Amino acid sequence: MNKKLVIVLASVALLGAAAAGGALWYIAKPATAAGKKAAPVEEAKPMKYLTVDKVIVMLRRSPGENAPHYMSADLVVATPVEKEKETKEHLPMLRSVAVRTLSAYPMSKAESMTIDQYAEELNKAFDETYAREARERPFKEVLIGKLILE
Repeated sequence: MNKKLVIVLASVALLGAAAAGGALWYIAKPATAAGKKAAPVEEAKPMKYLTVDKVIVMLRRSPGENAPHYMSADLVVATPVEKEKETKEHLPMLRSVAVRTLSAYPMSKAESMTIDQYAEELNKAFDETYAREARERPFKEVLIGKLILE
């Protein structure tokens, strides 16, 4: 009787493991197995990272505030390798857009923003600038390498 009990328990455990594996496969199966077309996979292009060092701006003063506040930022521009030369030619314009965008903030807003919010605002400003000039943006995105508020 002891041997039969062991065989029954082993069979139940094996069936349970098979059912769990089948459920996991069903949940994680590729879209093509369900009859849907899978999205095309983009091939990862090699990226080059260029820096725009020491973008220093004076922040706007809030009403009644006398002390000046400054922001210093180092930007990192992510660009495909084949567009590196074109992006390097645009670095002075990128610095100008960054200065115009960052200097518009009062200290109260600047100190409450996250790094991701700064990057998002700068990328929006670059999108608007390139759209206004009807030119294609030669880089993928701008990241914040360093940010100091004083």
